[in-house]
Amino acid sequence: MTLHPRRRTLKFHVAATVWLTAVWVLLWGELSAANVLAGLAISLVLGAALAMPSVEFQGRVHLVPALYLVYRFAIDLVVASAQVAALALLPGARPRSAVVAVQLRSHSDLYLTLTAQVCSLVPGSIVVEAHRTTGMLYVHVLDVGAAHGLGAARTHVLDTEARILRALASDAELAAAGLSRNPRHPVEVGR
Repeated sequence: MTLHPRRRTLKFHVAATVWLTAVWVLLWGELSAANVLAGLAISLVLGAALAMPSVEFQGRVHLVPALYLVYRFAIDLVVASAQVAALALLPGARPRSAVVAVQLRSHSDLYLTLTAQVCSLVPGSIVVEAHRTTGMLYVHVLDVGAAHGLGAARTHVLDTEARILRALASDAELAAAGLSRNPRHPVEVGR
């Protein structure tokens, strides 16, 4: 499926306009005709002026890998939150921070963005730069010791990308990234 601007339906534009209008009204905190009309006008202007580029998506949601992605994300959130809380509460704790360059396997803008978002949502790490053309993420790690070193931090980002690809990518995209749907049966691909 390609979400090309010319192929976007009227339903998509209406849904986006309704969503932006609802956000506008929620931000103002009052449901009134003036707020709804202002939100509608602003959402129509934004939709026309800031049209998003097309997004290539050939995959579909695979339920079991998607559930595993959510499960591992929840575990990462809990563990990282405890580590950051310990850093904040322990007197004299001096974290050793670093920025780690991670070359992603996929060259899709969608998967690069999703990987960057999931990594940034976990406390103690944030994506400071993403190179769209090379597929390189630069991730700031708050405490390299808690992350078990630079190699482990890099591996964590690649594992996150692999879980995202297994949950959403097509079989061809997985094969191009050197992965299989089942993490216990890796694909032997020379890269």
